[in-house]
Parts: sequence; C-alpha cells; structure tokens
Amino acid sequence: MQPMQYIAMHRRFPKPIRLILSLTWLACWAVMPMQAQAERIKDLASVQGVRPNQLIGYGLVVGLDGTGDQTSQTPFTVQTITSMLMQMGINLPPGTNLRLRNVAAVMVTAMLPSFAQPGQVIDVTVSSMGNARSLRGGTLLMTPLKGADGVVYGMAQGNLLVGGFGAAASGSQVQVNHLSVGRITGGATVERAVPVALGEDDTIRLDLINTDFSTTKRIVDAINERFGASTAAALDGRTIQVRTPQGSDQRVAFIAEVESMNVIPAQTYAKVIVNSRTGSVVMNQAATVEACAVAHGNLSVVISTEPVISQPGPFSSGQTVQAQRSTIEIKQESGMLTMVEGASLTEVVKALNAIGATPQDLLAILQAMKSAGALRADLEII
Repeated sequence: MQPMQYIAMHRRFPKPIRLILSLTWLACWAVMPMQAQAERIKDLASVQGVRPNQLIGYGLVVGLDGTGDQTSQTPFTVQTITSMLMQMGINLPPGTNLRLRNVAAVMVTAMLPSFAQPGQVIDVTVSSMGNARSLRGGTLLMTPLKGADGVVYGMAQGNLLVGGFGAAASGSQVQVNHLSVGRITGGATVERAVPVALGEDDTIRLDLINTDFSTTKRIVDAINERFGASTAAALDGRTIQVRTPQGSDQRVAFIAEVESMNVIPAQTYAKVIVNSRTGSVVMNQAATVEACAVAHGNLSVVISTEPVISQPGPFSSGQTVQAQRSTIEIKQESGMLTMVEGASLTEVVKALNAIGATPQDLLAILQAMKSAGALRADLEII
C-alpha cells in the first residue's frame, strides 16, 4: 500500500485504532527490503577510447616578492634561467653568480579532455619543485605541456592564484593554507588534438567501472531489448561491444541514448576497507557477520629507565660510574567473550560497538574474524 492511500484510509478509523494501525504500518515499512535503485549506463560504464590525457611541463614562475628559490641550493633554477636568456639573445659573462629571489622552478600539470581541439583552453596546476617559500603573486612563463609520447599538446602561461597567504618577521612566521601550489584557470591553450577512434567498423565498446558479470548481462539485455537483438554482446565481465549506426550524427545520438538508459546494477560485493595508517574502517551494506564469540583486551608494556650513580669509597682510587636501571611492567586488561552476529550493516555496527574496541583495535578484530570464517566480506587493507 502506498503512503497516500494509507493516509486516506487511516482517517476513517477512531483515534485508538489509528494509533495501533500507525505502529503496525511503521513496523512493516521498516522491515520491507530496500529496492535497488536504477542507475544510468553512463554512471556504470564509459565508452572505450573516450578518456582524458595527462600533460606535464617544466617552467619558471617570476615576479615573486623575495619568496623564490634559493639559487645556491637549487642549481637547476639558475641553469634554466641561463638557458632562457641565451635563447633570447642575452649572453651572460662566464662565471656570473646569479642570486635571484623572485624566480622559482615549477612543474606544470594539466588534464587534456577527450575531443579537445586546438584553440581551446584548459586549467593548469603549478607546483614548486625547489625550496620556494611561496608562489603567491607569481607569473608562469610560457611552458610547453607534453604528453606521455613526448609531443607538445598545449602551451601554458598566466598569473597564478594561490589559495593562501603567509607573513614572516623577526623569526616569527604565520602561514594559512599551502603556498607552494597554485592554479591558473584557463591557463593553457590546446595546440594539438588527440585522435579518438570512435565508431570504427560501426562498433563501440563500453567498459564497466567495476567488473561484474551480472551487471554486464543486465546492460546487454537492456540494450538488446530497446534496439533489437544482437545490438550488444558481452566480451567479458567488463567489456560490452555495441553496434552503432554508420553516420557520425546518428552515432552520437545513439551513444547519448544508450548512456541515458537506466539499469538496475547487481548487488555489490561485500567488502570491508581497512586503512592501517589512519585506523579507518569502512564496510558496505552487503557485509555480514556469522555468529562468533570475541574477547578483546588491551596489553600494555611499560619500560622505564632510571640512571644509577655509583660513588667510589673514601680515599680510594676508584671513579664515579653511571649505570642504567630498567623496570619492565606488563599490564593486561581482562576481556570477556561477547557474541557477535549480524545479518545487516546496522547489526554489524552495533555488535562491533558492543565490544568497546577503538578503531585501531577493530583492524585486528576484523582480521581475526576473517581468518575464523565469521566475516562474510572481502577484507581489503590499504
């Protein structure tokens, strides 16, 4: 029964009966299984070959207010400036000692989107690679951006925007946010397009974000049901080959329609992600725990060392000797067995909280539960 239908019927009964019906309806609504939400194929898969490309370049930032590289410790900055001046027809006398505080050597990175054409602009990120204190107020000089093949695909230049500031005086320093990384919106111009082979042999391939045979089959069935049999075929658990129309205009409209189709993905794999560095534990809704008993107790070892000085006797020829005395104390808290069982994520969380373990302790507990076969999920440690 839908909520609006229930409300219309609910008003016909007296108040005591309505209270009983409300409690019954809420209990039934709470135990109803949650239906999986349909997602667009665009969110589940991507068209093979339609992808961005990373670009990188090496350049100089000038115009800094004395916060640039210390050239005595970053010789590559001086070499770059010397080479740039020679290309501009300025030859420095041999043995010239350049001490520049307003220049910084930087690495420039950018993402070249798919189908980008010459003349379009993209954003760039500028990061200091020397010991410059701040890039605030600097200007990036013309920097070629190359791809993995060594070909120049863009040129970057412009004024940096650094999201922070800092000040220093008399040995005191105040800094807000990170000052050695800046960004230039629209700071690079695309000079070369990356060819994209889309629709060769009148076919495209869809690559699922996550390998799942069930979801792959559902996408294939949905496409064939809408566009006809043999339109889509699964090559493996992640790749789907789709036949497209011949014309480019019709092919683009066909791909747009396929990406907008809604498909209910298969249930995700049960997985528990454990970050051993931060103590974070994240588990999805499919994770369950079989009945098991867990006892948790803390073991602490304290080692304290005190100096002991031995003085020689009076009128003796001995010398004062200093030694170390160590005391080792071991404490172990008693842990009682606790039953842990959960068929849903809520029950699992409640059961683990009942143990009273810290997030760092949960790492060892989950590992032990996985070894005992009680944790019904893949345990991934990152």
